[in-house]
Amino acid sequence: MFDFFRKYNKFVMVFLFLLIIPSFVLFGVERYQGDGQGEKVATVDGQAITQPQWDQEHRNEIDRIRQQNPSVDAALLDTGAARYATLERMVRDRVLAAAAAKSNMTVSEERLSRLFAEDTGLASFRGADGKFDRAQFMRATGRTPEQYEAAVRSDLSTQQVLLGVSGTAFATRGQADAALNAFYDKREVQVARFNPTDFAAKLTVTDADLQAYYDQHATQFQRPEQASIEYIVLDMDAAKKNIALNEADVKSYYEQNKDRLGTKEERRASHILITAPATAPAADREKAKAKAEQLLAEVKKAPNSFAEVARKNSQDPGSAEKGGDLDFVMRGAMVKPFEDAMFALKKNDISDVVETQFGYHIIKLTDIKPSSVQPFEQARASVENDLRAQQATVEFAKAADAFKDLVYQQPDSLKPAADKLKLLILKAADVPRTPAPGATGALASRNFLAALFTPDSLERKHNTDAIEVGANQLAAGRVTQYATARTLPFAEVKDKVRTQLLAERSSALAKSEGAAKLAAWQADAKAATFGAPVTVSRLDVQSQPIPVVEAALRADTTKLPALMGVDLGAEGYAVVNVLKSIPRAAPTPEVAQQEAGQIAQAVASAESTAYYDMLKQRFKAEIVAKKPADSALPAIR
Repeated sequence: MFDFFRKYNKFVMVFLFLLIIPSFVLFGVERYQGDGQGEKVATVDGQAITQPQWDQEHRNEIDRIRQQNPSVDAALLDTGAARYATLERMVRDRVLAAAAAKSNMTVSEERLSRLFAEDTGLASFRGADGKFDRAQFMRATGRTPEQYEAAVRSDLSTQQVLLGVSGTAFATRGQADAALNAFYDKREVQVARFNPTDFAAKLTVTDADLQAYYDQHATQFQRPEQASIEYIVLDMDAAKKNIALNEADVKSYYEQNKDRLGTKEERRASHILITAPATAPAADREKAKAKAEQLLAEVKKAPNSFAEVARKNSQDPGSAEKGGDLDFVMRGAMVKPFEDAMFALKKNDISDVVETQFGYHIIKLTDIKPSSVQPFEQARASVENDLRAQQATVEFAKAADAFKDLVYQQPDSLKPAADKLKLLILKAADVPRTPAPGATGALASRNFLAALFTPDSLERKHNTDAIEVGANQLAAGRVTQYATARTLPFAEVKDKVRTQLLAERSSALAKSEGAAKLAAWQADAKAATFGAPVTVSRLDVQSQPIPVVEAALRADTTKLPALMGVDLGAEGYAVVNVLKSIPRAAPTPEVAQQEAGQIAQAVASAESTAYYDMLKQRFKAEIVAKKPADSALPAIR
């Protein structure tokens, strides 16, 4: 239990930063930086969202995902679908913000103060004297406290817009059954498969067949356009390398930040918990408190018995078996009443009964690791890195201006810019127009590649403009060699042509044979030859193709048994004999209640979506940018 509320505090901190900070990007940045100029891609309530704003927000989104998961394939994050999803989120957030403003939805100072007071993430930015470390907060979040507060206000206000709809949704038992039966209902079926591989051996293709297929499908055997390039990248690390530090500044920064550079005090405690949630009846809480007072008297008389008393009586399952031991923690790890009591104790002291939202605690302080300060020489590397990080923003801005000027003013070479800014000229071959799977850095940037493949870059071999490829990352490149898209010679792709042609023809034979068998078996059911019956559902497909299961579940249960054919595309054909319907067994009352809650959540989501659609119309939300084509899905017939 107590381990839970330590983890709960950490979760709150992470949740706030993942939820609120991205929202700030959508609201706060625009409020402080203005609307920007550029092609309009969407409008909400008469206000435009421009192409530069969309590009910037998508870069922010990619950077955030990369920070959380560095191994993610960058190419997956910069697809047309991913970019469009970012724009849809921007529109959604602006619609909700407009609705909140129109309805005068605000967040009270009291609520905001309470939220910040309970946020252990913010508490970590307070020093031993209780003062808020503004500089440390800005380094960690990239935002000022005022911008952070504005983001929280905005986020909480917009949450209220949908809460009136989602917070009142419910589902009847009938609605829940109708939805759940679609997943739990079962069908007993027999399946006859007609696989293309079983027909491939019956086929013979000549060179003439292959040549004819190649001629008819030449576009399928093309090598895409590619380029060999050289490019340079300016980022924060490159900017830091050009920063010279003054020894006096290094020592001064060390003296001013000794506490932060050292280790904070840690304390180890054991506790006995008698649970009594804040929502429990008063009588139950009084009973729990009385029990805690009784145990306190016991351990006060015999302090050495604390671990044994904890093992026998503590209701915190995470620590009771360890004699109540909670290991070492720093300030900010525990809920405030517990933390205040623990840090007020001396070693081996036992507290009075401490009340928290989890119940009543008796705390014994078992050890203290005092704070320590690193000697200057040990801290030097960290200090210099901090100073360079602080100066890097200014240095990067200066270098960025020089970078842009040099690649533009001397368009025939990247060397002048590389020499002046001490950058390495990188090279890459067979670069496509769009990011290749597994591409990283500048080569994963759709905008950078688009700049490389402009007519000026391809025909005149000029440098591209400086392109922003990430947060505080600029790249410029030039094409050194270009190959247009071309159809590969027949001889080079003959084996691939053979494989595709055989696959198509064997699939066609399988479908033809399957359809013929279906017709014959419908005329004479006794002639049908099937495998053993299997019971399938959407939750358990029994190794059957999804289209087979979907077809079986769509069968009219009043006319069973029933035969049907299922086109499996490249996997051939199946004839399905649906024998009987097997309804779901009645769930226990507990499961039924849980399922009703889950359906209610789905209903709430659907109602919120419908309400949002209405708000889009009210605030005249429109996306002008063209939506990329959806990925093709296999047909189910």
